Formats: sequence, structure tokens, C-alpha cells
Amino acid sequence: MSSSDNTKLWGGRFTGSVDPVMMQYNESLTFDRVFYSQDIRGSIAYARANTHTGILTQHEFSEIERGLKQVQKEWENNTFEVRPEVDEDIHTANERRLGEVIGKEIAGKLHTGRSRNDQVATDMRLWLRDHLDKLEGYLVDFLRVIAARAEKEIEAVMPGYTHLQRAQPIRWSHWMLMYGSSLMPQKKNPDSLELLRGKSGRVFGQMAGLMMSVKGIPSTYNKDLQESVEPMLDHVKTVGDSLQIATGVLSTLAIRPENMLKALTPDMLATDLADYLVRKGVPFRETHHISGQVVALAEKVGKPMDKLSLEELQGVDKRFEKNVMEVFDYQKSVEMRSAKGGTSKSAVMEQIEAVKTALSGGR
Repeated sequence: MSSSDNTKLWGGRFTGSVDPVMMQYNESLTFDRVFYSQDIRGSIAYARANTHTGILTQHEFSEIERGLKQVQKEWENNTFEVRPEVDEDIHTANERRLGEVIGKEIAGKLHTGRSRNDQVATDMRLWLRDHLDKLEGYLVDFLRVIAARAEKEIEAVMPGYTHLQRAQPIRWSHWMLMYGSSLMPQKKNPDSLELLRGKSGRVFGQMAGLMMSVKGIPSTYNKDLQESVEPMLDHVKTVGDSLQIATGVLSTLAIRPENMLKALTPDMLATDLADYLVRKGVPFRETHHISGQVVALAEKVGKPMDKLSLEELQGVDKRFEKNVMEVFDYQKSVEMRSAKGGTSKSAVMEQIEAVKTALSGGR
């Protein structure tokens, strides 16, 4: 093997051998080889453009295209032979092999007018474009499952939570349309959902790591940005896998409406009690305080709020009338939340239809 065969693109700047630790520290072929197709497609497009500028003849372009397509087949057939001593990254590996296939004289012209930085940016964009299409498909499947289950199980009512405390009654469908969470009651040990929750930390960490790498570099491309490739590859795989797992979980879990209903307690209707007085013209700030007094009374006498007598309620505030007992109805409570984005049946169906419309492309 001649010394020229061992020359890297940046080798002419140095004399003597390169430290093997530095070689390993610098190389990226172990992970950026996944860009082989995008790198070849980008190179063919670049060569084609250079025929229009006169840099390449039609014959030279044809040879480059023929050679690169052969290189692509070698990658696809897993017959591409990597030479670690010279193949620093996917770009140099492809160009080195192209020279072996069609000759270095023509292959050497492929790099005219561009840098590996251009190739890195182009390859990553093309790879992301391909995989974002896949991720979009996974997301669409996930949203379709959410919409279908929300519509089918719209009658189920359950507690809504705030600050980890049970708050007001809401529809299960309303909760599903809010966010794909690990609180779904489908099994005793929701490993898949716990893993999903854990993976969110992983992908957020990758984002923070990239931000840390980028914030200190000057303009244009710097070698620091090599650190963006491995997290990106893992990130896309993690998001894709997570969407598929979430879709599988949501499409197969079984809800227990009777347990949801049992989890509801009258104190969750405290806000409805306040709203009752608001409809009678009492300022909300005052009704909120009165409602709290009723809750305190129920706790004091050891009875659920809906078992308090009218006399006991009027002992808190004389403006309570006989029809106040109608407040203690969970279905009526959720139906009162009919504003856009609310938990009434009509509001939830509006949200479901909005999701369906978005999934059908707005048609």
C-alpha cells in the first residue's frame, strides 16, 4: 500500500503518523454510515448540477453516477468493505470507493466546489426528511386511535386531577384528547408506559446536550457539530418506537367505566356548588369561599356533601334553595362544561371532529 493511499483529506497538514486515540476520537463512520444512501443521492445531484456549469462533462457525470450506484448496491448488499485507516466518515468512504470503481481522475472531480461540511448538512437534512415522513405516519396512527376511542367511549366519566389531587368530573374522552400519559388503568404493571415516561427524559437530555454543544461555537460549520449526529439518530429511533408503543398500548387497553365512576366523590362537585350561586348573581370570589365552607361542614359532620340536608346547606348560606340538590350529579356536572375545549359531550365531539378533520388533511 502506498503512502498516498493512506492520506486523509486533512492529512497533508501534518507530518508523521496520527495518534490512534485521535483517529478513533475523530472518526464518525461507525454511526454516519446510515447516511450512505443520502450521501450518494446528494452527490449524484451535485454532479448533475456541475454538468450544467461546465465543471463536469456528460461522460464524467455518467461515470460518476454509474460508480455511485454501484457503491450504493454494495452498502445495500452489505458487501462494502470499510478501510478504517482511510475511511474517516461516510463521505470519504464513498468517494474512496468511487475512485476505485471509476478511477481517481474522474472521481476526484466530484468534490469540486463543495466541502464535507456541505455534505454533512445535506445528508442530515435528507435523512431527517425521509424519517420525519415515517414519524408523521406513526403520529397519525396514534391520533386516529385516540379519536376512535374518545368517540366510542364518550360516556365514561372519571375524576380530573390537579396538583395530584382529584378535582372535577371529566369525561375519559376529554382526558384522552388532552395528552398519550402513563396513568392509564390498563394493567397493574404498565411497563410500556413507564418506559415511555422514562424515554422522555432521554430525548430531552439529547436536546439539552446539543444546545450545550452549539452555544459556544462561532458561525458556520465546526467539528463540534459532529456531536449532533449520534443523538439525532437515537432521538429519531426513540420517538418512532415510542409512538408505535403508545399506539399499541392505547389500541389494546381496556377501560373500566364502573371503577372510574366509583372514583368520583361529591366533594369534586364543590366548583359546581360555587357555579350554582354564581348563576344566582353571587360574585365568584364569594361563592368560592361559601363552597369551601360547605366542604368543611361535610368533613366536620362526617357526611358526603350530597347527603347534607337543605337546612344544613342554608346554615352556610341562605341563598341555597331546594334545587341545589340537582348540583350533585356527575353527568350534569360534565355537561355544564360546554365551552370550547370543555368536557361536555358536545365539546368533546367537537374536539374529536377537529382531530378527524386534521387527519384527513382538512377535507
